[in-house]
Amino acid sequence: MTEATESSAGAKIRDVLLSPGPRSVAEPDKELRFTRAGQAPLFYIIASMMLAAGIGIAILSTQGSGMADPPLQNWWWVCIPGLLAGFWFFRLGIRCSRHAYLILTPLGMEIFPFFGAQKNLRLIYWTEIAAAEFKNDKLFLHFSEQKNSGVIASLRPLAAPQRQLLKKAIDGRMAQCREMNH
Repeated sequence: MTEATESSAGAKIRDVLLSPGPRSVAEPDKELRFTRAGQAPLFYIIASMMLAAGIGIAILSTQGSGMADPPLQNWWWVCIPGLLAGFWFFRLGIRCSRHAYLILTPLGMEIFPFFGAQKNLRLIYWTEIAAAEFKNDKLFLHFSEQKNSGVIASLRPLAAPQRQLLKKAIDGRMAQCREMNH
C-alpha cells in the first residue's frame, strides 16, 4: 500500500466515524458563528456513560475469575446497543460543538434548527427586525413596533460567554440599523 492510499483510507474511516466539520466560509471576517456548545457537554456525558456501561457488560460477559464462569456468560451481545448509542451521542456532541446554531451576516441572522438544518434554515434580514430583546435565555426578534409578530430563539444551546457576545453583536447591529433609518 502506498502512503497516498493509506492516507485516503484513513480519511475515509475518519469521515465515516466522525462528522465532517463546517464548510469553509468565503469571507469569514463578515460573519459571526455561534455553535450549540452549551448542549455538547450533555451529549458527551451521556456518551461516556453509555460507552462505560457497554464496556462493563462486555467485560462481565467475557472475563471469568479463573475459578468461576463470567457473571454474564453468553450475554456479550447486550453491550452492542450501549456501544452504538454511546457512539451516536458522541457524534451528536461533536456536531453541537462544530456546527452553527446562529450566524450573524451582513444580510441578517441565520437560525439553524437541531434536525434538518439545511432544509429548515431560517434567514431573518436585518431590515425585517424592528426590535430585539433578550429575556430569560431567549432572543425575541420583533417584526413590528407593536411587538406582535416575530421569532423567538432559545439561547440555552449557547455557552454562557457566547450569549453575552451575541447580545453585544445584535445590539450593535440594531443600533446601526436605527442610525441608517434616521
